Amino acid sequence: MSHEQRIADAGIELPEGYPPAGLYVGSVRVGNHLHIGGHGPVRNDGSMVTGKVGDGVDLQAAQAAARLTGLQMLHTVREELGTLDAVDRVIKVFGMVNCAPGFNNTPAVIDGCSQLFLDVFGDDGVHTRAAVGMAELPFDICVEVEALFLLRD
Repeated sequence: MSHEQRIADAGIELPEGYPPAGLYVGSVRVGNHLHIGGHGPVRNDGSMVTGKVGDGVDLQAAQAAARLTGLQMLHTVREELGTLDAVDRVIKVFGMVNCAPGFNNTPAVIDGCSQLFLDVFGDDGVHTRAAVGMAELPFDICVEVEALFLLRD
């Protein structure tokens, strides 16, 4: 099954994309790799999911924010490549979590993004990953994620 068919069958709709918040681009293609820069949890109305996980943002809300971030990333992939079917596999995900002191379950937060990639890409969505806690993230967003994709020839 194609990635585009899988996402359609699951009823997953990608949000509108938002430009990077600085002097950089959202993605860079190098050979058969697509590097997706840091994306955050931006809702369709342009607002962001903010706050510290473990103090005001619970695990379930943080996982939903990580999933929303993954949806933003998939929008960028589709914009860059024209179709998600151009992706051969997800190679790596790097997730950053805006943590309150003492919160250390960052892998469970980034699972929200990882599970989305598994749902969309199936076995091709299995990836390596880092999930780290940060004292602060830009604009107080609760998660930021970047990823590396291998493209089909």
